[in-house]
Amino acid sequence: MKRITKAVAGILATAALTFGMTACSSDADVASDNVSKAADNFEVNRRIVMFNGITDKYLMVIIGACSIQEDDSQLEVICKVGPKSYKKHFLHLSDNVSYFVEQGEPIKASTSHYRVIFRPSEIVPDINFQ
Repeated sequence: MKRITKAVAGILATAALTFGMTACSSDADVASDNVSKAADNFEVNRRIVMFNGITDKYLMVIIGACSIQEDDSQLEVICKVGPKSYKKHFLHLSDNVSYFVEQGEPIKASTSHYRVIFRPSEIVPDINFQ
């Protein structure tokens, strides 16, 4: 009976170790996730360029602390322009219109710790009465 228990324990330990190893991310993945979170919190200056791929002409350039979200054929850009001021832009993507995003200055990002952000205001919403 002890042999079966040890065998089962060994199989479970091996399975847990194998699952744990596959769940690990590379340093680049962790750093990329942390930089993306920093950008979504307006801590990263970016230059976003919309361009026509056929004519090679720039259509629009946005520079600042901006967060981006691509959805189907649309790019949503929201930029912080003041302490509590934001501008939001919607840019249509098509066969010949594309974009690239360049990060301004490098930022510090951990490769061994995930960044977790708690926002009490999201848990307890601000209610406006009209």
